[in-house]
Amino acid sequence: MNISRFAQRLALLATLLIAPLAASADSAIPSPPQLAAKSYVLMDAASGKVLVENNGDQRLPPASLTKLMTAYIATLEIRKGKIGEQDLVTVSEHAWRTGGAASGGSTMFLPLNSQVTVDDLLHGIIIQSGNDASIAIAEYIAGSEDAFADMMNAAAERLGMKNSHFMNATGLPHPEHYSSAHDMAILARAIIHEDQAHYAIYSQKEFLWNNIKQGNRNLLLWRDSTVDGLKTGHTQEAGYCLVASAVRDGARMITSVFGTDSEKVRAAETQKLLTYGFRFFETQTFYKKGQEVAQAQVWKGTTRQVKAGLAEDLSLTLPKGQAKQLKATMALEPQLEAPLKPGDVVGKVEVKLGEELVHTANLIALEPVEEGGFFRRLWDSIRLFFYGLFN
Repeated sequence: MNISRFAQRLALLATLLIAPLAASADSAIPSPPQLAAKSYVLMDAASGKVLVENNGDQRLPPASLTKLMTAYIATLEIRKGKIGEQDLVTVSEHAWRTGGAASGGSTMFLPLNSQVTVDDLLHGIIIQSGNDASIAIAEYIAGSEDAFADMMNAAAERLGMKNSHFMNATGLPHPEHYSSAHDMAILARAIIHEDQAHYAIYSQKEFLWNNIKQGNRNLLLWRDSTVDGLKTGHTQEAGYCLVASAVRDGARMITSVFGTDSEKVRAAETQKLLTYGFRFFETQTFYKKGQEVAQAQVWKGTTRQVKAGLAEDLSLTLPKGQAKQLKATMALEPQLEAPLKPGDVVGKVEVKLGEELVHTANLIALEPVEEGGFFRRLWDSIRLFFYGLFN
């Protein structure tokens, strides 16, 4: 399907954008803050666009940020029905010895050979950053931590995390275990968008298990009520790291900060990024998922047209005052042939800021179109033949 060849260029968003955004005044956007960190990224959660970055793709040890991927895979397996939240997991010697109380690292204090539910392990991973909990759930899902690492790398590839490679479920140091600030922001966005129910765990400030209460190390959960996740990390090699997210006035930002000098510094530097993002950027939602935005012509079908819309909300985050400069075009495929089913691609939308393409999205059929009768198909075949000759 060559959409551009047959593009019907329409002023799709012209009337939509002018009215709500005309009041936006042009204003200069100051330079982003320079953080005391090795690398960092500020991402708009709606679009995945990186708004601020410094060494965002540099490969660095992620420490316990690794557990974001461990928890992501665990919740994915729950949603697939392969494991259950109330399944009992036996704590192996490897989990106990490598991640338990005697290891000196962060731990859930799981006794050897004890049985713990998947749900409790998830809380222990996300809130308490338990190395023992991470290994236990990895072994339960994949049979071994090495096999689970393969699952982690497969998930990273699927998500487009191009600068990540995992060797274990905990983030304990290994020369071939690394990630980047950008990749961790991508992972955080997937966690937030794919599983809101389990994402709520990331906002919990403490967790009590086996009469041992441990607090969440994300200090921003206490300092900023708009912050609702995600995860801290620390080793001597990695420094103090934090992936965080916050929502203000309906807009969500994600930050990923690697390699600060202390727990307090990582929280303060993350707060700077969040403040900058919410102060100088704005998010606009122009079309909702499933909303009809056009009708596309259909050939050889029981009807001549099909309603077209978007598979996801069309939301954009831009520097304040720039949204009114957006221009959008819609390209509909003029040789759509029945049958069509909901979700079939029937065109695309492109949104530009000046000459810069800032967003593109597929237009999809919102309804089915069945194949027409014999004479309808025959007549449309003749019309399409001549259409192809002159277009």
